[in-house]
Amino acid sequence: MNKQRLKYIACDFLMAVLVWICFFTFRRLFNDFRLSAGDHIPFFIPSYNLWLSAIFYPFLALFIHYLSGFYNQNHSYSRLVEFLSTAIAALFITLITYFVILIDDVVVSYTFYYKSFLVLLALQFTFTYIGRFAITQQFYNRIKKGLQKNNTLIIGTGISAQKTTVDFNKKIRHYGNTIVGYVTVGHTPSICTGTILGDISKIDSIIAQHQIQNIIIALDNIQDNELFNLINKLIKYNISIQFPPSQFEILTGKIRIKDIDASPFVTLSEVSMPVWQQSVKRVFDIFISALALLLFLPFLAYIAPRIKRESKGGIFYKQERIGKYGRPFKIIKLRTMYENAEKSIPLLSSQNDKRITPFGHFLRKYRIDEVPQFWNILKGEMSIVGPRPERQYFIQQIMESAPYYCLLYKIQPGLLSWGPIKVGYSDSIEKMIERLNYDIIYMDNMTLLTDLKIILYSFEVIFKGEGI
Repeated sequence: MNKQRLKYIACDFLMAVLVWICFFTFRRLFNDFRLSAGDHIPFFIPSYNLWLSAIFYPFLALFIHYLSGFYNQNHSYSRLVEFLSTAIAALFITLITYFVILIDDVVVSYTFYYKSFLVLLALQFTFTYIGRFAITQQFYNRIKKGLQKNNTLIIGTGISAQKTTVDFNKKIRHYGNTIVGYVTVGHTPSICTGTILGDISKIDSIIAQHQIQNIIIALDNIQDNELFNLINKLIKYNISIQFPPSQFEILTGKIRIKDIDASPFVTLSEVSMPVWQQSVKRVFDIFISALALLLFLPFLAYIAPRIKRESKGGIFYKQERIGKYGRPFKIIKLRTMYENAEKSIPLLSSQNDKRITPFGHFLRKYRIDEVPQFWNILKGEMSIVGPRPERQYFIQQIMESAPYYCLLYKIQPGLLSWGPIKVGYSDSIEKMIERLNYDIIYMDNMTLLTDLKIILYSFEVIFKGEGI
């Protein structure tokens, strides 16, 4: 989490505390004292629990701000986005507070309900927006002074790189974007006047040494395979990867303009799902995973002895898979195969695989063996819905025919996926490629509604015993 985001979180929390203190003072002066009809009431002992609500309110505010996607935004957005995000979040915070805490209060008249709602809404929006405005203004001031930089690297030194440089420098609002240099690929001629930092083979040290935050691929006459190979090398760094759009991307609407002043680059790191939906998706993942693991514990007391009785080995099985940004992680499953079933070359399993134990067949049929992966989801390595993670051995084979597999690295792999629903059991590389194509379509159409549909279809497959 970067420092800018931490500043917003700390400021939002502090402002929420101040909002509640001001709102309590307002209610005390214009409601409680009038209800007492002159009786002496200690100012700091309200008719409702001040301290409990004072703890509840700031954390509620942070939670709603998180769901709004504000903390997931790239904070070089416009003032309008900041204003609207703050206003919408303030409305939801006020509505929840009103119906959870305030609606049961005794008030001087029914009109005070409306007044208190509007006062809380105005306080929440004003205090939060002032704090955010100040932090954002400080960010822009640092940019103007040259203290805040977004170091950009251009891969390529030919005509396309030169044109990209001109387009890049035409931006009216730079947000600290600075081209630090260029990287050569192969023996292409160089016509750029900027600093050439080295060859693509030295990309690791170049990114680390110059603290690169943004890469633009601008190679002349680049083929799709070359582009995907470059992406596969770069995506592990978790930095913005862009490239000038082709006519295809322009006509198919692949370009999303967030800044009217900016040049229209295709940004690989962006996903189609809005940031607020990404936040809701993560909260949903955490809640459902925690609940699923708790409900599964009693069943594990029966399943574990069955697994041990049928074959030697542990209850759980861990296997390395490739996740977001191409980073490996250990996926957790209930063991369904005999011990040491895969001694040398990795093999794809099939429905009639002799390596699978009798009880393992049952676990796979209803996908019970996948339940421990909710732990991977809790850790943030996976999501409930997303492309199924594969092993590096099979990914290399897939990429020989479908080099665009690396595009999946920009989102979390999932427990449930559209690909397996449409293709079924993937017992060959051809089926894995077919499944990949559905996952690419899902990635370009990610919404909470799409995730819900995939969950419902997956339940249908599971209840029919058509294990994937």
